[in-house]
Amino acid sequence: MTIEKNDQGTTVELKLIGWLDTQSAPTLEEEVNALDSSVTSLILDCTGLEYISSAGLRQFVATYKKMNGNLTLRNVPEEILKIIKMTGLDSRIRIE
Repeated sequence: MTIEKNDQGTTVELKLIGWLDTQSAPTLEEEVNALDSSVTSLILDCTGLEYISSAGLRQFVATYKKMNGNLTLRNVPEEILKIIKMTGLDSRIRIE
């Protein structure tokens, strides 16, 4: 997976490209942990996300907690959105 970062001051957008699975979830975790403490809002742009595993879903939950709920998933592909809805994460994480 590739992650493109767009820093907008207190908001950061990370564009996810490829598969978010057991192999790549630690990469997202590292990116989130490396965010400056001044960042109060995080957007994960899922336009290029092709696949998500349970490890990827766990990373979404961990990121949501780290950001104190200030997490938005943007441009989520339909197949991945179905999985997110099945898990009930759409009731917690903002989806645009």
